[in-house]
Amino acid sequence: MKEAKRLFGNVIGDFITGFQFLTRIPIKAQTQWSSNSFSQSVKYFPLIGGIIGSLLAGIVYAVQGLWGLHIPMHLLAIGLIVFEIILTGGLHCDGLMDTIDGVFSGKPREKMLEIMKDSRVGAFGAMSFCLLIFVKYSLLMDMDTRLLPLAILVMPIVGRTAVVIPITFYPYARTEGLGKAFYQSSHKYTLCVAGILAALLLIPLGKIAIISGVIGISFAFLLSEYVSKRLGGLTGDVYGATIELTEIVTLLVLLFIHR
Repeated sequence: MKEAKRLFGNVIGDFITGFQFLTRIPIKAQTQWSSNSFSQSVKYFPLIGGIIGSLLAGIVYAVQGLWGLHIPMHLLAIGLIVFEIILTGGLHCDGLMDTIDGVFSGKPREKMLEIMKDSRVGAFGAMSFCLLIFVKYSLLMDMDTRLLPLAILVMPIVGRTAVVIPITFYPYARTEGLGKAFYQSSHKYTLCVAGILAALLLIPLGKIAIISGVIGISFAFLLSEYVSKRLGGLTGDVYGATIELTEIVTLLVLLFIHR
């Protein structure tokens, strides 16, 4: 009985660690984080994505159905993008900007990693963030309003499932770093659990959600393969970039499949 309680406590603790890192929703005050808890939390990323997606879809449902408000689509699209950034603290956007700055700098590997570690944002990073917002906004604007709640629910699930690929399959490019805490103890078991959770979340949503998930995860694999060859491994910034870019791919797939 004590062992079961201990295991359950570890599961809850690891989930909370991942949830509080990937979102800005406070669950409990925590000043110390163990590397093991970080790495064990990776398997719950799809579930965390499901919670984020549910909050976003809840906004759409409340606006479209529950309250019967006639908010212009462009305001709803911007509102969803801003809310997601606030919800995640812009963590993944920061990773995208750093990754683009480094990988497309044209410098040697060590210089790329140095650029990515720099807290300042370069021209490529700034442009990538602007393009990210414009593309996501355009995709949401073009989405059928009947499909929008499903799309905004599926998008974070696929994005946070896809990031498990680079974490478990590819080496870490630095000797240290926050992202290494996720990588250290993650292995194929982590991927299996994450895959099962993702399947449990996506299968009930229908074929269109499953297809978007498969394509999104395949994209994450190709992206990781490309960046790993450039950097000799991956970093926490690349993990964030993977989430953001996979979300874009997911919305693209949903948009074109539905047409």
